[in-house]
Amino acid sequence: MRHFTTVAAAVTWILDQSLRDLQVATPLGLGKPNQLINALYDRISQEPSRAMTLYTALSLNPPRGRSDLEKRFLKPFTDRLYGKNYPRLRYVDDRDRNALPPNIHIEEFYMQSGALLGSGLAQQHYASINYTHVARALSGRNLNLMVQKVAVNADGEYSLSCNNDLTLDTLAQIKARGGKRPLIVGEVDTLLPWVGGNAVVPADFFDAIVTPEKDYEHLFVLPRQPVGNADYAIGFYASTLIRDGGTLQIGIGALADAVSYALVLRHTDNATYREILRALDPDIEQHPLIREQGGLEPFRIGLYGCSEMINEGFRLLAQHGILKRRVVDDLDLMRRQIQGNASQEDLQRIDAEGQFLHGAFYLGSPDFYAWLGEMSTSTNALDMKPVSEINEISGMAFERESLQRQHARFLNTCMMATMLGGAASETLPDGRVVSGVGGQFNFVSMGHSLPNARSILMLRAVRTVAGHSSSSILPAVENLTIPRHLRDVFITEYGIADLRDHNDAECIRRMIAIADQQFQPSLLSEAQSHLKLPAQESLPQRRGVHTAAQLTAALLPFRQNGALMDYPLGSDFTEVEERLVKALGWLKENTSTRSMKARTLLQSVVHALRDEDQDRLTAEALERMGLAAPESMEEKLMAEMLEVALEAVS
Repeated sequence: MRHFTTVAAAVTWILDQSLRDLQVATPLGLGKPNQLINALYDRISQEPSRAMTLYTALSLNPPRGRSDLEKRFLKPFTDRLYGKNYPRLRYVDDRDRNALPPNIHIEEFYMQSGALLGSGLAQQHYASINYTHVARALSGRNLNLMVQKVAVNADGEYSLSCNNDLTLDTLAQIKARGGKRPLIVGEVDTLLPWVGGNAVVPADFFDAIVTPEKDYEHLFVLPRQPVGNADYAIGFYASTLIRDGGTLQIGIGALADAVSYALVLRHTDNATYREILRALDPDIEQHPLIREQGGLEPFRIGLYGCSEMINEGFRLLAQHGILKRRVVDDLDLMRRQIQGNASQEDLQRIDAEGQFLHGAFYLGSPDFYAWLGEMSTSTNALDMKPVSEINEISGMAFERESLQRQHARFLNTCMMATMLGGAASETLPDGRVVSGVGGQFNFVSMGHSLPNARSILMLRAVRTVAGHSSSSILPAVENLTIPRHLRDVFITEYGIADLRDHNDAECIRRMIAIADQQFQPSLLSEAQSHLKLPAQESLPQRRGVHTAAQLTAALLPFRQNGALMDYPLGSDFTEVEERLVKALGWLKENTSTRSMKARTLLQSVVHALRDEDQDRLTAEALERMGLAAPESMEEKLMAEMLEVALEAVS
């Protein structure tokens, strides 16, 4: 194995290995060796006789913002969170403006949600592939180079750490096809948490290791998002379906944060938890699905986490003693445990060797990375595994993993759903890709194939685009990710719809019941016009919340008493920035159309004419945005618009 201290030297060595045209694979998210990739990109860009194709997913750069206000907000924030000299992925910036060199191609199977709707290059080279099939696809791409960020410990051992997802699976697939093993180059990041177990690889696994002289200032992080009322309602409903002693898979974002927080409240303050649920639905405790397969009580046995992505929510669950059910890779022992006849020796072994969290990759906040590092060095509770072992169960391991994943709940989000139970999670009706399939199809399928498992798809009942609101539950949707024959459980902010094994008419009734009240009549009429419901059918009658206004009123007392906060999993923003996030969101929403923009501008002019003194919080916010003493007319208008927004969200 060769060792390099500069990425330039490593790139020269790579190109000297008779690699004229590069077919490069690199992990999604945090596992990308940005400095090495940038050096390869720069070198190939300057040599038009060579070509490079990069196969990857979820290529992330710190956000920059589009408008002047967004840039003013983001620059100090990203400098603090990522460091002023974070090595941005240059191919990402070039692709975003459709300016990749002609000899370089980027193919991704998953994209940052909504970030590349306007990039022709990204849309044209997106590959729609289940996460578990990516290794198979890569094995047929004639890869000659794999590059990955790695962690190293004091003993000089290497760990794939954040991305054990595809590397080993891809190499196994290449070997099975009789292909030539690609060069493997690791880039050491001393900030990357050390993860042992399956993530550890021998030194000779790599053909070369580069330890750049210029280290990273910070790891890439995903800022934690504020959790809105709809998110909270969905999260609390979903939390009622999690069975004590069960298994949990969740994604990332505000909905996942809401689910995690609701589970913590269920465990630590059960009275408040039930009070919030009753405010949403007075009959919640009588819901048949909750009574049969969920629960509202605190956790005694605890949960086992088995999720494609390990994120912030699992940290919260572990810290509050909820994520604690350990499993071992021993079929006979798991049988005895499930059957209730495990010996004292069995139980001691589970406690000593068992693990309560398995994942394929991780991504999160600085607090999350610190927790991972502490847990990885102090306990064996965590292991990172190939995605083939997380997202799919088959073959000889089926019975053992089925026993481990007792009462599995697979919680994922979708954008739109049909009344018949199909779901669109990653592609718009016009064909543009918002994100990607990822592992969702696999998880939905496992929800049906595993005993006592359920697939739960969460979505906000209303979509608002350019000031126009529409129902997320529709008669039909193009480009479905999940077909209706795999329909199971859907949750919106208005309730739970159990569709499994029901006929079409009953599914439609239940989906209409969790739609926003304003869209229910048209959905009913549409179903009747196509003979899917009887002509005499009436709208469902159910107590509880049915509109956004009712939802706000129901949750307001819990917002006011602190039970429901904006950032339940912690915040990466200062107090002033949190207020600015709300204000900028309000401005974006209220300037999304010409008429709304004109109305907001008029409010700003009226506000300026009032000539009132600023309160302290507003003054601090304007100072943070560099608008405390606006000079140009443009800056004065921005300051006034921001003041209007700050007042609106206060």
